[in-house]
Amino acid sequence: MQSDFPEPFAQQYQKHLKHLRLQGLQPKTIDAYARAIRCLGAHFSFRIDDLSEAQLLDYFSVRLTSHSWSAVKLDLYG
Repeated sequence: MQSDFPEPFAQQYQKHLKHLRLQGLQPKTIDAYARAIRCLGAHFSFRIDDLSEAQLLDYFSVRLTSHSWSAVKLDLYG
């Protein structure tokens, strides 16, 4: 796992991981959800605070062309 994220993203990412752990999710589920956030962050240069609905719609639509629906669904709802 990459640990040299830009600071605002790194803080949000760690907070997200804490929430997932507190929900009692299994480690593999946490890894999958965390990977989805890292991919989303990388796509948007780790600036995810102010993403619009249109940006997210475009991101997941493009992702659907290269990944299965089950993989995209995991990213979308995780």
